[in-house]
Amino acid sequence: MELTDGKLYVVPTPVGNLGDMSPRAIEVLKGSSLILAEDTRTSATLMRHFGIDTPMVSHHKFNEHQTVGPVIERLKRGETFALVSDAGTPGISDPGFMLVRECRANGIEVETLPGPTAFVPALVNSGLPCERFTFEGFLPQKKGRATRLESLAADERTFIIYESPLRLARTLDDLARACGENREASVSREISKLHNTTRNGTLAELREYFTLNNPRGEIVIVVSGRRESEKKVHRNKYRTDLPE
Repeated sequence: MELTDGKLYVVPTPVGNLGDMSPRAIEVLKGSSLILAEDTRTSATLMRHFGIDTPMVSHHKFNEHQTVGPVIERLKRGETFALVSDAGTPGISDPGFMLVRECRANGIEVETLPGPTAFVPALVNSGLPCERFTFEGFLPQKKGRATRLESLAADERTFIIYESPLRLARTLDDLARACGENREASVSREISKLHNTTRNGTLAELREYFTLNNPRGEIVIVVSGRRESEKKVHRNKYRTDLPE
């Protein structure tokens, strides 16, 4: 499809440490016509810190169905917009997918800058195998939760989950029940911030610790994949000890 003159930049922002903001991200935000922000109040702090005075409007999961159309029309007329979330890379458990999809469908150029996202440092820091992994984001809270946990428990790849501190103990308990209490895992909190910590152990050990120690901040759970020893042994339903 032939591209229009307008362009959307998807701009990652720091997940905690403002020193992780790239010079190019600052340049793009300063040079854009408009910044689409998940929460303008949160992003305003970042913009003030880096001297960015580009106008901002809200673009989040509660209004994106209404805002996508007008944004596309302005991009078609040749404007350059930047999309940011509260922290990390838009589209990764944050608003962004719908707008990018509509830009592609309308021939509008999209460029995503490389930059911060919480799950990559948590995965590498866990010490668990990371050559193959799956990112799950937030688990369903009710409908579909048990099915999703069962599927993850059977996967041989390391998997990554985002969770709130208030639900961490419950989720670790659910994971221990689904995957087995001895499955290796890690819990990272406050990635790149002052109190950045990672705790490793079995799911049972982590459940016990975080039941007694209520965490704060954003949480990333990394769980190792199913090992060969955890696979169920197939038993033949027919007897083989009968005489011939």
